[in-house]
Amino acid sequence: MGWDRECVTDSELLERAKELRRRPTEWEVRLWRHFSRSQLGDHKFRRQQVNRPYICDFLCPAKALVVEIDGHTHDPVEDARRDAYLLRRGFRTLRFTNMDVREDMDGVLQTITAELARSPDRWPDPVLTAPPQPLP
Repeated sequence: MGWDRECVTDSELLERAKELRRRPTEWEVRLWRHFSRSQLGDHKFRRQQVNRPYICDFLCPAKALVVEIDGHTHDPVEDARRDAYLLRRGFRTLRFTNMDVREDMDGVLQTITAELARSPDRWPDPVLTAPPQPLP
């Protein structure tokens, strides 16, 4: 990104995320078409979600799943550091390349769907776990 993630303020990070949402890559747009409006197994995803000090391409908060679309400029060492940091915070990361999205969207979606299915919910379902209410 060209700036020190540790020194950036929260407002700067949020502004950068907004800019990334306004100018997505072609491959992010293609994948977002499958995420938007909870089309992928009724799971909600967010685009360019801040997870300090990083901005995640896509995040399913209920499953703590981050999906990253990597272009040719990604640094594998930095990506591994980032993924380890997110994992310590309870978030798993799936990484795909631009080429994966372009040439094997079905495989990408199958991989994400399988990971969502095997991932536990972060929060209990409030309808199923709410105590019974007395009748009026």
